Amino acid sequence: MNKQLLLMPVENQVRELDSKLLLACIAARKGFSSVIGSRRELEFNIDMFPQSVYLSKSMTVRSLLFFRVARPFGHEIVSWDEEALVHLPAETYFSRRLDPTAIKYVSHLFAWGEDNAELWRNYPAMPKDMPIHVTGNPRGDLLRPELRSFYENEAESIRKRYGNFILINTNFNHVNAFGPDMNLFKPVKRPEQTPKFGRAARGMSREYAEGLRDHKLAVFNDFKELVPFIDKNFPGYNIIVRPHPTENHTVYHEIASKCRHVHVTNEGNVVPWLMAAKALVHNGCTTGVEAYVIGLPAISYRKTVNEKYDYGFYRLPNALSYQCFDLAELKEMLGRALAGELVAPKDDERQAILNRYLAAQDGLLACERIVNVLVEIVDSRRELSGSRSNTLKRWLTVKGLHIARHIKTRLPGSHNKPEFQHHRFPPIAIDDMQERLHRLQILLGDKKELRVSRISDVIFRVDA
Repeated sequence: MNKQLLLMPVENQVRELDSKLLLACIAARKGFSSVIGSRRELEFNIDMFPQSVYLSKSMTVRSLLFFRVARPFGHEIVSWDEEALVHLPAETYFSRRLDPTAIKYVSHLFAWGEDNAELWRNYPAMPKDMPIHVTGNPRGDLLRPELRSFYENEAESIRKRYGNFILINTNFNHVNAFGPDMNLFKPVKRPEQTPKFGRAARGMSREYAEGLRDHKLAVFNDFKELVPFIDKNFPGYNIIVRPHPTENHTVYHEIASKCRHVHVTNEGNVVPWLMAAKALVHNGCTTGVEAYVIGLPAISYRKTVNEKYDYGFYRLPNALSYQCFDLAELKEMLGRALAGELVAPKDDERQAILNRYLAAQDGLLACERIVNVLVEIVDSRRELSGSRSNTLKRWLTVKGLHIARHIKTRLPGSHNKPEFQHHRFPPIAIDDMQERLHRLQILLGDKKELRVSRISDVIFRVDA
């Protein structure tokens, strides 16, 4: 196979960057050169890259415009769904996360596990000949025992800084988003007004969105009560509140200012925080799954219960966690976890649930399985039609991209606003990228020298 370019967009740096660096390491073994960086910047500068394999993280209607631009430049599009491990009920997931036209531009799909693959197979607009590969996901690889120590230095640094601590992870980005237009519903100026859909409600029916909003607001209020309760009742422990990557932190800082031992941070990947914590408290959060895999006791606090949403949306993280339904029960359960009497709830039933949702927990890494498919794609593909677009057509496409970028940065609730993009993917030093890559190579036993070069402050290239 000739040297092939692999483009890997990253939306949330703290969540996705390390796993995509791992994929770049594995891909380099097979002759791939990888470009990793901010999704927004990669998409708006797609014209600068030669023909490549573009590994998309979603197939939503938002992806469609980019897919239409990328294909004439000769880029083959393959995809997974970053949100498909803990996913919405099928009907709502389909309308929100899959676009029937966008998916026609995708040549191969990579599923987290059999549950994800079955979900896609049941999508009415799924092309009949679409290859769906149950490979697992690189984020799962970094939870495996042989690679988890990648985060050990960070975990030790966290322990030194915070000592014994309880981790509280929140996921209220539907009702406490970074910007108010990004919530399920936009703010109203007068109480009698009917609120309009916000960005988070895309693809939902009004009935579903209103019910989810009401449920999430109730749970949000439960957690506002929960944080000071834990601070008061466990004075020997620090409490780390870690908001969802797209949440507004203001309310948590206000709570922390009235508490003695509460700290609010979204720093770095969540895995070293889980490794350093004594226990996790959440409600329907993906970190409940990650905690289960690494063996950390996780408690789902479910004072407010709505099975339509709790079972239909958050079944997996809640099922893999201990569950409690009031503060007195939480105090008792958390006390037992901190005393070492309550370990991670490993049993055959829970493991069977996880096995259905998450492939590649042993054997070949998910990254290796994905790269094996990519090699087959590159070896068998012909040059995409349109890849030798004439100069005028390419120039017009680039101009259109820049106009779209200009417009999108000014739309209410847009994810393209510079301040939100900086929040999601802040600039990162090249030495930091090189050091992360080096640590991954040591764990993999790779002796091939890899070099990181900077394309911009948020886009990097990894070459052998």
